Amino acid sequence: MTHTPNTGAPPTLPAIPPQPPAPGAPGGRSTTPLPTPASPPSPPARRRTAFAEGVDRLRHAATTEPGRLRVIGAALAALVVAFGAVTAWQMTDRAAAADAVLTSSQPLTSDAADIYRSLADANTAASSGFLAGGQESAATRDRYERDIATAAAKLVNAAANAAPGSPSTQTITRLNRLLPEYKGLVERARTYNRQGYPVGGAYLRYANEKMQQEMLPAAQDLYTKENERLRADYADATPYPWPAITLGLAALAALAWAQRRTYLRTNRVLNHGLVTATAATTVVLLWLTAGHALARSHLDDSYDHGVRSLAVLHDARIASLKARGNENLTLVARGAETKKVGDRTLDAYDHDFTRDIDTLAKGLAHAGRLADDDAGSKPVTAAVGSMTEWKKRHAAAREQDENGNYQQALDMVIGAKGATGECFDAVDKNLATALEHEEAEFATAAGDGRDALTGLPAGAAVLAVLGAAGAVLGIGRRLSEYR
Repeated sequence: MTHTPNTGAPPTLPAIPPQPPAPGAPGGRSTTPLPTPASPPSPPARRRTAFAEGVDRLRHAATTEPGRLRVIGAALAALVVAFGAVTAWQMTDRAAAADAVLTSSQPLTSDAADIYRSLADANTAASSGFLAGGQESAATRDRYERDIATAAAKLVNAAANAAPGSPSTQTITRLNRLLPEYKGLVERARTYNRQGYPVGGAYLRYANEKMQQEMLPAAQDLYTKENERLRADYADATPYPWPAITLGLAALAALAWAQRRTYLRTNRVLNHGLVTATAATTVVLLWLTAGHALARSHLDDSYDHGVRSLAVLHDARIASLKARGNENLTLVARGAETKKVGDRTLDAYDHDFTRDIDTLAKGLAHAGRLADDDAGSKPVTAAVGSMTEWKKRHAAAREQDENGNYQQALDMVIGAKGATGECFDAVDKNLATALEHEEAEFATAAGDGRDALTGLPAGAAVLAVLGAAGAVLGIGRRLSEYR
């Protein structure tokens, strides 16, 4: 009989895994676990701006002495460089304006005055030649042609230097159009006058009207515009450079504070880098203030004793030319042009002569007051004497003309000796001498003003870079002690 061997413990059966209950099992609910809902994603972290990070770094750096030194060094270098840059910028503008005063705007103002004078003198020469008739002298004819050529050349120069599309350009274009028209009228007047036709006088009066009513007002307008341009250049060249001066003082104050701070922390009297920066900044500031003050002084002198005198002398010379032209036309018109003044009927040209000679007298008196030396006052005094004699001779000529002695009056106006023409020529010559002297005075003073700014912009830039480098090296020396 066979027996199962007895091994002790009963055999272990494998465990059956529990089965989930079927859906709908008694109990009314499923035992299937539900999925857990996912939590919403957290928003991405907001990126900080570079400025905010820079502020944090500076704030962190300021908590340590090396960091504070770096900030101080950067601030000092930036302040010194800003001072040099602003100084160079402002002095460049002022130097350019001072150069424009000397080489551009004032010469163009003189050219505009010469255009007016040449036109007025040409008109005077034309009337003088007309009065002489067939006996017109070669000198009178040459003077007329020379004045017309001078006016044309000055107009070309003014057109080349005027801004395109500016009012001055329009005025120059108008004068270039009127000049040949005027010259054609004068030539017709001469032609008919030589042939003995009275219509020649009508053509000359028409030419004079074109000159007086169109050409000379246009030339006066050009002169006024160029004067405004000259004053604008003076206004750009002379103001004090307050931004640069303020930055220079701020830079010196900051450098002084930095050196005192270094002394209090290290007990060292001098920091070579900071001393170099201070010296460079001081030189720039002194150069700036002294150079600009000197330039301003010379430019003001050039205006007070040059430009103002030139303007008065130009006006006086123009008044003398107009007076001479009206004196000649009084004889050309022979009473054909009259003007009502109150209850009196006066010759229109003689009335204008009286007004112009009064303007000349006032201008010469003003020029005498502005003259600051003998070289400037002597020709003005001589012009006053010639003007006084001119008035006497003119009164005598008018008396002869009103008494019917036309030929005697003509001889007293355009004659070879003892005529009013001699007085006019003397006045014009003395005024030309005074103008030449005042132009030399202006050129000297304005040139000194421009030269006082020479090298300042470039020197300020170079010294500012040197000062900034000194400040950085001086602070760097302190930083090396913490390594």
